[in-house]
Amino acid sequence: MLALIPLLPFAGFLVNATLGRRLPKTVTGGLASAVMVLSFLLAVMQVWSLAAMPPESRQVNQTLFTWITAGDFSLDLALRLDALSAVMILVITGIGSLIHIYSTSYMHEETDEAFARFFSYLNLFCFFMLMLVLGSNVLVMFVGWEGVGLCSYLLIGFYYEKKSASDAAKKAFVVNRIGDFAFILGALLLVVTFNSLDFTTIALAAKEMPVEVTFGTLSLITLLMFIGATGKSAQIPLYVWLPDAMEGPTPVSALIHAATMVTAGVYMIGRNAVLFEHAPITMTIVAVVGAATALMAGTIGLVQNDIKRVLAYSTVSQLGYMFLAMGMGAFGAGIFHLMTHAFFKACLFLGSGAVIHALHGEQDIRRMGGLKKHIPITYWTFVIASVAIAGVPGLAGFFSKDEILFETFLHGSQILWGVGVLTSLLTATYMFRLVHLTFHGEERFTATAAHGHGANGPAHAHVADRHHAEEHTAHQPPAARLHDAPGPMAFALIVLAIGSVLAGYTNIPHALGGHLALGTWLEPAFQATNCGQPVTTGELAGIAIEECLPGEEGAAAEDHASLELTLMAVSSLVAFAGIGLATFLWLKRKDIPAQMATQFSGVHKLLLNKYYVDEVYDATIVQPIKMVSQEGLWRGFDVKIVDGAVNGAGYFVSGVSIVLRLLQNGSVKTYAAAIFAGAVAILAFYLWR
Repeated sequence: MLALIPLLPFAGFLVNATLGRRLPKTVTGGLASAVMVLSFLLAVMQVWSLAAMPPESRQVNQTLFTWITAGDFSLDLALRLDALSAVMILVITGIGSLIHIYSTSYMHEETDEAFARFFSYLNLFCFFMLMLVLGSNVLVMFVGWEGVGLCSYLLIGFYYEKKSASDAAKKAFVVNRIGDFAFILGALLLVVTFNSLDFTTIALAAKEMPVEVTFGTLSLITLLMFIGATGKSAQIPLYVWLPDAMEGPTPVSALIHAATMVTAGVYMIGRNAVLFEHAPITMTIVAVVGAATALMAGTIGLVQNDIKRVLAYSTVSQLGYMFLAMGMGAFGAGIFHLMTHAFFKACLFLGSGAVIHALHGEQDIRRMGGLKKHIPITYWTFVIASVAIAGVPGLAGFFSKDEILFETFLHGSQILWGVGVLTSLLTATYMFRLVHLTFHGEERFTATAAHGHGANGPAHAHVADRHHAEEHTAHQPPAARLHDAPGPMAFALIVLAIGSVLAGYTNIPHALGGHLALGTWLEPAFQATNCGQPVTTGELAGIAIEECLPGEEGAAAEDHASLELTLMAVSSLVAFAGIGLATFLWLKRKDIPAQMATQFSGVHKLLLNKYYVDEVYDATIVQPIKMVSQEGLWRGFDVKIVDGAVNGAGYFVSGVSIVLRLLQNGSVKTYAAAIFAGAVAILAFYLWR
């Protein structure tokens, strides 16, 4: 039964990849969506059965066959469902189903071939993502890990005839391979150290090992695995692929780059929590890199003008939040934010797709405005998701962000807590800048909006939008072309907006009278045995507080509750301050941002150009490699040495043949003279020696 959860999307892929182009679009899209819905229902049934088990034995294993046997080393192709993978499969299949349903309408104007190809890729991606989270060992996880990388390449480059899309796909592929190489090295070290790749075996063995106070084997293993996570989950320095990935169709952004693939690195750390707990140096690196990524991406998001790129940098920033939590040992809080983020970020991406769809390809928020009255469903769902990500009390983002900030402060890292709070302020500000410029104020869209070109170059909207736009005349009133999200798209947006509100109530903290239900559910999966023991060094000492709080009594619990309420108040004020600041600057005093951009032109240019990271990579890595390849390997080695040797051999043979042809002229007199000369030479040799 467990294997059917990933196999159903795989079956959808096989059918649509082979027969999809010959089937009606309703059948192709319906089949792809149906297998995802069935997979979701099976996941719900499996999780329901899991919940009925005692917490200490809450695990289901299914071995399909023995995969590798070499001496005393054996590895099965096996699946495991526990508390952690249960949360992940519900997110993947649930949100994946909604995105598939949304896509049946969004991609409808594509050709039959492109429509079938899109849904086959989408189903294949879900299959690999489910294998990633259900794998009971590192190798099965890695198969899914590489599979989602492949599908990401295919989906980002879906419009491969467009150079920017193909370039973005190649960039994502190359950057992810850098991280994956480190992941492979970490897996090989696991085999050498533990003679196993099974997660349970490794965790049990790691528990018996001492916490490393210096950089040791476990630190090296976990650091290599974290480098793999920085590639997949877009953290410094391997985050550069994700903003360019917006070249793919908008549903791709919602599925891959908001709810599933980019969270694989966070899941991987949670799955190997025991290993990371015993490597405090790596934990510190994870927390610092996560905080730095969150802050950096947040500042970039303030000035971006492409609606999808604002959300892309927001994703990078929120992933940084998750890694901050994992680095602090707050694994439950990190997974909690992963879940809530999946709802509101998927809603935001799909909402942006509905906006782009309504404006026939326009993505520049400076050419929008006044859309609230024209597309109310899109507007209200987008606002709800924006309020959630801003961290306003009562919505999902508030609860998950609060847990991360609380854990960070409690573990003594006030500096990283301050970075998290500042990032939260930036998040609320740039999200409501996006809301105001897109939906409020005067209407700035014109007939040119139909051509799909924004300030950042050609629009990244799907081809159907551009084709649809051509059907409208340039003189048609802009408002006449606006239409709200059609039925399937509206359904997905509404459900995700509801999730953006309710998802947070699965993990109400003790300070608000809750019991951290999700944290308690996840605790056995992390196999945490170090409660009360320092598992990190320096300011980052401690582990996830939800693992300790249930057993606390009296003054300690009251102090923690008081502290958390105080921090909640701070984060709430920060959220409202960010919303108020955005409202003041981009709705009330719209002249101030332009003045600030002029007055601080250097900073504005720096942020607009994303700290010139791509340019630095190009100058220090891409161009030197190209120069070595072109001048050294090609012109130097290939042309001069390899081609020179081959051509030289040809010239030599040709020259020798020319000489031989002179000798072989068919004249008897010439042959007789040669024989005579040879005889004279031989005779002279013997006479003179």
